[in-house]
Amino acid sequence: MPVVTRDQARHTETPAGAMTTLASPTLGGATTALWRVRMAPHAAGPAHRIDAEQIWTVLDGGADLILGTEKLTLAPGDTAVLPADVPRQITAGPWGLTAVATASAGAEAFRTGEAQGIVPPWIA
Repeated sequence: MPVVTRDQARHTETPAGAMTTLASPTLGGATTALWRVRMAPHAAGPAHRIDAEQIWTVLDGGADLILGTEKLTLAPGDTAVLPADVPRQITAGPWGLTAVATASAGAEAFRTGEAQGIVPPWIA
């Protein structure tokens, strides 16, 4: 299906935030996943790595990103290219975070210290 309407977008809640899948293999048949991320002020995602490159663009608010040993601050309009297999953690700023992100279909996430990965539902 070439068009995914707003009513068809898939919504997934986690303790860290809410992801809305805009396109993925199971939503629109895309070979790349695209999703919107919303995080409350100061919410933190888990430390993890992804086995594929991700690209995040901040639309509103901001975040602190730990990428490997670097600590970076993201503001509206900033785009972060996160290489595959580099440990990362994202913490929303004081105004929260709204971003769009993309990764290749089937990308697996691995929590720090875990050998078994999962394909997050917003990427599936």
